[in-house]
Amino acid sequence: MSERELLNKIKEGDISMFRRFIDLYNRDLYLFSLGYVSTREIAEEVVSDVFLAVWKNREKLDQIRSVKSWLLVMTKNQSISYLRKEQPDTIISIDDIGEADNYYIPQIQAPDNNIISLEEMARINEAINALPPKCKEVFMLAKIEQIPYKEIAQILNISVKTINVHIAKAIGVIAKLLNE
Repeated sequence: MSERELLNKIKEGDISMFRRFIDLYNRDLYLFSLGYVSTREIAEEVVSDVFLAVWKNREKLDQIRSVKSWLLVMTKNQSISYLRKEQPDTIISIDDIGEADNYYIPQIQAPDNNIISLEEMARINEAINALPPKCKEVFMLAKIEQIPYKEIAQILNISVKTINVHIAKAIGVIAKLLNE
């Protein structure tokens, strides 16, 4: 079943298809939120709120071009809203949130271990983890999640040029660390 067919079934109120939708995106959204809120329970609550909002607005699902990008934007906004609500006397800057060093970094797997050894893969993952937080976030969205730069710009509320700068910096840092 295609993503569009799944969305149409959800729009019609099909609960079993909505559960399938949740299973499809839950882990990624949870890990993305965890990078912002730093607590498992809060990340779970944020993701639950996102899925509740999707269900409440299911009649508009056919207007969504990129579901994953849309969900990531909702998750980011809900995470930030939660932080602001829980800490009303504290000024929370997006840049401060970006300094959290606990974004989920999936371990990159080599398709053929004859091409890249496990040791080299470990070094690549270590180099990615050494990136500055915002640079790491942009790199992960662009190169690991393979989200288009325009969509990343919308998700993070930054320009495409800034994304290019982060990607160039990430590649430079990774290359330097791998050549050491």
